[in-house]
Amino acid sequence: MLNAEVDAATRALSHLEDTCLVWHSLDGLRAVTGVAALLRGSPGTSGLQPFAADQEEVVRSLPAVSAEARAMLEAVDAGGGQASSSRARPGISVAEAAGPAEELIAHGLLVSSGDGMLTLPGEVGLALRGGRTTVAPVDVPPPLPTSSRASTLVDRAAAGAAFELVRNLELLLDAWSAAPPRSLRGGAGLTVRDLKTTAERLHVAEPTAALLIEVAWAAGLLALGTDEEGDPSWMPTELFDQWLQQPLAARWSHVASAWLASPRLPGLVGQRDPAGKTWNALAPDLAGASAVATRRQTLGLLAALSDGEVLAAGTGPAAVVTRLAWERPRRPRTRTESRESLVDWTLTEAETLGLAAFGGMAAYGRLLVAGEDPVPTLAGLLPEPVDHVLLQGDLTAVAPGPLEPALARTLAVVATVESHGGATVYRFTKESVRRAMDRGWTATEIHAFLTAASRTPVPQALTYLVDDTARTFGTVRVGFAAAYLRSDDEAALAELLAHPAAESLGLRRLAPTVVVSTVALDSLLPRLRELGLAPVVEAPDGSIHVARPDAKRAKARNGARPAGAQEAHLAARATAVAARIKAGDETAASRPAPAEPASTMAILHEAIDAGEPVVISYVDGRGVAGEARVEPLGIDGGSLAARAEDDVRSFALSRIRSVRPTPP
Repeated sequence: MLNAEVDAATRALSHLEDTCLVWHSLDGLRAVTGVAALLRGSPGTSGLQPFAADQEEVVRSLPAVSAEARAMLEAVDAGGGQASSSRARPGISVAEAAGPAEELIAHGLLVSSGDGMLTLPGEVGLALRGGRTTVAPVDVPPPLPTSSRASTLVDRAAAGAAFELVRNLELLLDAWSAAPPRSLRGGAGLTVRDLKTTAERLHVAEPTAALLIEVAWAAGLLALGTDEEGDPSWMPTELFDQWLQQPLAARWSHVASAWLASPRLPGLVGQRDPAGKTWNALAPDLAGASAVATRRQTLGLLAALSDGEVLAAGTGPAAVVTRLAWERPRRPRTRTESRESLVDWTLTEAETLGLAAFGGMAAYGRLLVAGEDPVPTLAGLLPEPVDHVLLQGDLTAVAPGPLEPALARTLAVVATVESHGGATVYRFTKESVRRAMDRGWTATEIHAFLTAASRTPVPQALTYLVDDTARTFGTVRVGFAAAYLRSDDEAALAELLAHPAAESLGLRRLAPTVVVSTVALDSLLPRLRELGLAPVVEAPDGSIHVARPDAKRAKARNGARPAGAQEAHLAARATAVAARIKAGDETAASRPAPAEPASTMAILHEAIDAGEPVVISYVDGRGVAGEARVEPLGIDGGSLAARAEDDVRSFALSRIRSVRPTPP
């Protein structure tokens, strides 16, 4: 009955017994309860439906039907054993039949349920197939169309892609070390803008950039951290520094192994989810239940091809889908991870990551899929990195081959990649030189780097570019100060700066008559007076501002109001009530009121001096308010460094709403 060779059928039945899907009864092998119902309606396996008449008589009538009826019967069988017809009348005789559907019903070859549904009895399907369960043999796997390609060419092309993968990951994570992109709210992934910026920086398409980012995350080189303002951001992990110290082939193996075992679906990035929203890279739910299995099965088919064989262009991916459907016919299909999509993504990503090329698996890729060490084989295929560039008079540098990783990362700081290929071209611009200086480079260091990295003399135009950029760099400087001191008596300011007790005031001299302080004004005044000075406050226009002490008043008796003030009191009260309603009494009462910046700085400086913890109320980058018990350590550059739960964090002063001492 089974359309297969005896040995193949025996092995299949043995497997079904081992998996407890069939069992030996007194009448022979039987399927467990539910299997028949589960398989009913599958293509080529019409369910065993009851006959409407005598079984043998119905089967004998099969040759008597018309050619049109026979064609319709075969189409129903191929479609899973069921069809619908609104015109077919049940319970009619052969003489009354009009059309092929009613003819088949009259002969009992189709069973009508009365609601327009027609069912093919299983025994009729067997008779149609000559007593076989399927038309085609089930033990012969669908073939994979292949073409010829030299295995050495596949290996070299794949190794080039592997080198490019490692290089792009280094550039990506180096860039995110300096400027980590912020995460979407709740750690829900990377913004579309940051993905586009990354793709432009690496000179790759956005799907490739999404793959690189997802692979870096899967390999543990990228994680969600906290930036200097306390916002969740994507940044390299400590493992990235260890990864950089390994040989290039070992770095590739680490990343490729992580991709092979990852359930993530980078191919979904940019598409719409079932709710109509766009999938973002690094989104928590960007994963598939059958991603790993389908990826391994697809790569297993490639690895099984003989040397010199690759998938045929165009028809190869579709043939892989057909083959996997033959191997796993009951694999469920979802809206986000169809078998066709998973196979297409796997083949594309494998070539981007360097496991395959031209539709064939590289030799070291076969080792990786088989669980063996691919590093020695890949290391022999990778080109020797060069340690120099050739500077040209048009403000470009040509890398005559793949650069050493450290040189490539350093060069990417001071120059911008203009084109890839056999020789990468870097261009020096005013913006790229300024970018290096923003990271702390001096003009002298840039000149020294260019001289050491180039085998050609440094062009005069490039020297002028660096010097001109350095000349204007830092013309305007920005710093942090909470107050300033000004005096025409330079000696008095010099004496104050030299006073031992003034060290905690954060004083710095900007001019002979001007000193700035990091201590807020309301704290600075009494501390200066303690040092024996007599400071006065200067107004914005330069005049002397002397604050008059607040006038003290006693609380008036209930109901005692001056004449004519009743109406004013009622109007003021109504205005206050309206303002409270508009602002939201409950919300305002549940959150601490923001403190004045001066008093906030004063409390923080006192806590730093005393080494005492405080409770700060702050707002993060998403506008969410929160509180934290911290131990302030210092203030620098507009940020508060504080220890919170055995971890030193940085809080932007502009986001701190209030500060209060810790409760006893």
